[in-house]
Amino acid sequence: MDSFKPIGFVENDFKEIQHNPDVFRDTVSRIRILEEFVEGVYRIDDFSRLYVIFVFDRAEGYRLKIHPRGDESKPLRGVFATRSPYRPNPIGLAVVRLEAVQGNILIVRDLDAIDGSPVLDIKPCEDDVTY
Repeated sequence: MDSFKPIGFVENDFKEIQHNPDVFRDTVSRIRILEEFVEGVYRIDDFSRLYVIFVFDRAEGYRLKIHPRGDESKPLRGVFATRSPYRPNPIGLAVVRLEAVQGNILIVRDLDAIDGSPVLDIKPCEDDVTY
């Protein structure tokens, strides 16, 4: 398998892994697209929602069973039944609302990635996607 190369990086106020993804709800993040990939966001503002695929680059190891949101009062679940960053392949997927495009910066809401997270890909998330 080929290795992946980031197309950009997340910028926001979250500096550490958050165990409760609800803290990201309605928060604003920026995705800084690397210059070599800027042409790839041409007309992305035709869409109001996007899928963002990113890397949990600071999650150490994985756990196949975890307590959701790190809350030990909640019953164990398999990692694939959670949004935990502690996964065999530390890949995150978020549906975000696109607020604005400013050159190589995408302003988005609801991205549950922390500051500096590498972004691997972005795809439109609309029922009426045309190609």
